[in-house]
Amino acid sequence: MTVVSPSVTTPPAVASPAAVDAALARAATGERLDVADAAELLASTGERFERLLALAGAVRDAGLAASGRPGVITYSRKVFVPLTTLCRDRCHYCVFVDTPGQLLKKHKPAYMSPEQVLAVVRQGQAMGCKEVLLTLGDRPEERWPEARAWLDEHGFASTIDYVAHIARLVTAETGLLAHANPGVMSADELRTLRPVAPSMGMMLETTSRRLFEEPGQVHFGSPDKDPAVRLEVIDAAGRERVPFTTGILVGIGETLHDRAESLVAIRDAHERHQVDGAAGPQGHVQEVIVQNFRAKPRTAMQGAPDAELLEYVAAVAVARLVMGPRMRIQVPPNLSDPAEFGLLVRAGANDWGGVSPLTADHVNPERPWPHLDDLARMTADLGFELRERLTAQPEFVLDAGTWIDPALRGPVAALADPETGLAARPHVAGEVSPEQDAFRLGRSAPSLNDREEVDPRSSSDHADPGPRSLSERSDTKRAAPHARLTGVRRLAEAAAADPLALDDTQWVALLEATGDDLDVLAATADDVRRYTVGEAVTLVVNRNLTSSGLRTAPDTADPATFTLDDVGAIAADAWELGATELCVQGLLPTSEDPSGYLDIARGVRAAAPGIHLHAYRPQDVRDLADRTGLGLDGALTALRDAGVDTVPGTGVKVLNERVRALVAPADLEIDRWVEGITAAHRAGLRSTSVLFYGHVETAAERIAHLRRLRAIQSETGGFTEFVPIPLPGPAGGVPLVAGREPLDEHRAMVAVSRLLLSGSIPHVQIPWTRVGREASVVLLQSGGDDLGGTLLDGRVKPAAGIEHGLELPVTDAAALAARLFRPFRRRTTTYGQVTR
Repeated sequence: MTVVSPSVTTPPAVASPAAVDAALARAATGERLDVADAAELLASTGERFERLLALAGAVRDAGLAASGRPGVITYSRKVFVPLTTLCRDRCHYCVFVDTPGQLLKKHKPAYMSPEQVLAVVRQGQAMGCKEVLLTLGDRPEERWPEARAWLDEHGFASTIDYVAHIARLVTAETGLLAHANPGVMSADELRTLRPVAPSMGMMLETTSRRLFEEPGQVHFGSPDKDPAVRLEVIDAAGRERVPFTTGILVGIGETLHDRAESLVAIRDAHERHQVDGAAGPQGHVQEVIVQNFRAKPRTAMQGAPDAELLEYVAAVAVARLVMGPRMRIQVPPNLSDPAEFGLLVRAGANDWGGVSPLTADHVNPERPWPHLDDLARMTADLGFELRERLTAQPEFVLDAGTWIDPALRGPVAALADPETGLAARPHVAGEVSPEQDAFRLGRSAPSLNDREEVDPRSSSDHADPGPRSLSERSDTKRAAPHARLTGVRRLAEAAAADPLALDDTQWVALLEATGDDLDVLAATADDVRRYTVGEAVTLVVNRNLTSSGLRTAPDTADPATFTLDDVGAIAADAWELGATELCVQGLLPTSEDPSGYLDIARGVRAAAPGIHLHAYRPQDVRDLADRTGLGLDGALTALRDAGVDTVPGTGVKVLNERVRALVAPADLEIDRWVEGITAAHRAGLRSTSVLFYGHVETAAERIAHLRRLRAIQSETGGFTEFVPIPLPGPAGGVPLVAGREPLDEHRAMVAVSRLLLSGSIPHVQIPWTRVGREASVVLLQSGGDDLGGTLLDGRVKPAAGIEHGLELPVTDAAALAARLFRPFRRRTTTYGQVTR
């Protein structure tokens, strides 16, 4: 079938400066805007565009003041749970959905199990999350026999039935609140979910029938994208008094008139279902998302342009003016570059939506979330305070008697500030509130393996719609977690649920697993990887420079040496070749002035101002500190001022003095290394972390090393990744288990690293230079998600970089990911989105 790429939308022929001025004037006086007004405003350019933004921002500010939240932009701290990636629709821009065949190739289940869900949710709970976003494909059982078979096998009438079961289980077990996003829902299904999910959502996307009905357009062949069907869902949610999230998708081929019509249709549905509350009339649409289209590889729309920035910003502003001052207008922060945030806030946005400190955006895997500290800082730089909310917006929390089902009012209240309706204090992992305990006792959910049919009445304030589905039936014989599991499988699943629950002996048992037990361990670790950091395999384009080679006078006989003049040429060459990172490390010779560390950084920054400088191990920093008299903090300040962005967390083998004395006595003492890396983190320099294994260390010493890294991370939050690096023979390569194959040694190390560090250090990097490309593919199926760097040799002084002669071109890395049917993504040093 021929795919029609969306054309660039242009202002309608009737647009005129006078018409835009008239629409702006009506908006300024608070008049109700119709579709024609909205379309004219969407076409604003130049000075009128600036007036549009100013007006939208002023309307937003007035609404925040009236709501008692002046100067506040909100977000929800969430866990993203992709309950199933099967779907009956065929949207042309989607990478979220899999076919059953793709699931088999990825070794991925049709549906996440309750144990897998709880394993991820409990980690999010420990990180202060309060929302569990349940996202999935529309009604997969109506297209795929495999989905129907899974549901039948586990005793569920439908996918929605399973969503209800999981939502109830999440709140009963953790106290977190589910936001259900299962696509099109009937009124009965909304009633089924209301007692277990305090909010729900479904994007309208667009009212354009052309995009749905015309062959080749983005929604053709997707029954759930019928605009009339989706508008009925939004109306049904209003009738059922469900706090509902919806919105539009900008740039998928719709016209400006379509865009205007979509916004007005949402407003009209919202107003049709207003009820009187303490703060006046309140409709059920709790937030309107204005989302910009981003083209994704391996989709029918991969060649389509992204939504044009100013058109997108205009849509945000018009959404604000159409919806009025009290509506929450949401813009996803990971789908825009930080430099664009100012425009979005000027346009009247007041909510960033859900942002996860743990899980990837599984719908947009190529766009990582901003770090929450960075988001707070950027929001403050724009003149606003970032505040956390619950999955239900504050207005609905404060009027819980109208909008929140009786079964959920206790759990919602347990997480809410009673004065503002925003999120209260962070939830404590393992803490059971009285409200959560009441929900658990009154609405306990059966496990998949132990369900009996009981028929309690729903606690909803709606009339009983008839016989309850299996997922709404209480079970007084719920199996204890892991009751049917033994040995390594039981330990692995317990570790997936709570890495801190295992003692050292149990972790050692996992590290020494062999045979089928090792397969189970690796599969469990890979599931944790999949459901936290996501499916993407990442790589940074970089080159190395070994600072030990710096010489005041060049040594023509040694190609590894270089001068300060060479530094600029090396950096500029790397940048021209596409590198975004230059990694510099190594002690300067004692014959060289220690200020050379700073001179290298300045030379890199002057020659390639856009490149990220990842430079100097704790041992190198200590050398600068001691030889210059700057001291540790002074040296770090000087390095930052010279242009260093992040630091390598290398220069240590195992965090154990016994091991250091035996294999690396010249390394920095362990306590001094820890002092150095924590000082770097406190100075705002994030770092990698490593473990060199396979020499004289014991399994227990490896576990102690990982625990110490996790403790440092808990204190500073500065580690971006962990790299388990095998030491090659004959100096090392000693197996923990006699006779175990080297690849199995690596599989066990990667899998245990993923499990023990999960919820702490997010990324596990596979050192392809040590294990080789083929083994790297296997280790990416054992919990790994990153391939490190390309290690470009460059055209200037290639031998001046450690590991020169080894390169992993981007095309080769992408091919390795493709063998696993996983997406590939170039990343920045700190795992952000590459923009060059």
